[in-house]
Amino acid sequence: MSRQIRIGSRESRLAVIQSEMVMEYLKKECPGDEITLVTMKTTGDKILDRTLDKIGGKGLFVKELDRALMDNRTDLSVHSLKDMPMEVPVELPLIAFSRREDPRDVLVLPEGSDTWDTSLPLGCSSQRRILQLKELYPQVECKSVRGNVLTRLQKLDSGEYGALVLAAAGLKRLGLEHRISRYFDPEEIIPAAGQGILAVQGKKGEDYSYMKNFADRDAAAAACCERAFVRYLDGGCSSPVAAHARVIGDRISLLGLYYDESTGTCRKGSLEGAVPEAETLGICLAKQLKEDGK
Repeated sequence: MSRQIRIGSRESRLAVIQSEMVMEYLKKECPGDEITLVTMKTTGDKILDRTLDKIGGKGLFVKELDRALMDNRTDLSVHSLKDMPMEVPVELPLIAFSRREDPRDVLVLPEGSDTWDTSLPLGCSSQRRILQLKELYPQVECKSVRGNVLTRLQKLDSGEYGALVLAAAGLKRLGLEHRISRYFDPEEIIPAAGQGILAVQGKKGEDYSYMKNFADRDAAAAACCERAFVRYLDGGCSSPVAAHARVIGDRISLLGLYYDESTGTCRKGSLEGAVPEAETLGICLAKQLKEDGK
């Protein structure tokens, strides 16, 4: 008997493309089932005149999707992992992580331009990026930019900003890789925890064995490590905390950034360990950076 699998997604073009990646997998994995997409506008998509830390953080991008799962209007939700709060409801577990797309941040110039006009503001949406960009470009003014990727690019191309800093993953998935002017290595700008990874969320007690071949071992280990680091530091998605893990074989290395609000200092560090210890590694580096300032 065929099932219906309804996938909940934000309605932005990028969110839909990401959900379609999961749909394509399911169509191959479950050929007899009916796979449908259910899109919705989240609170975070509606409030665009304030920065996320002023309106409750990135949990605002998942509330409506969570409700749809709980109300049985959807069977799965697809999220950018970096938009997920660190605390996930027990009844709505994360059941699979995609293979990671390029996790780096990138510089984007106005369409057709090959020089950066640094007299105009640099469009940047997170404290994490602003802290690190000020080290690289102390003379440039950073200004908040909200909206989805395409909206931000329109603001850039209309002359409101001299450049933007965005995630490479989103641009690549949108087919806009040609807009990238410069890649920032993770050592220059440590990405947001989970950047480049898709998280598939389901309901407790349901059978999701059909997602088994979608799940990526290395991405799951990196996600666990990065999110443990941020969770220990109590960094919500808007806090200036950053973490990036690399898995090579059976080893995992973590780069982390911690901003101490009481002193205004920013500390970076790294640790390496075995993949099964991914979570412990994240907590150890977080403790180390927090205690360095004492």
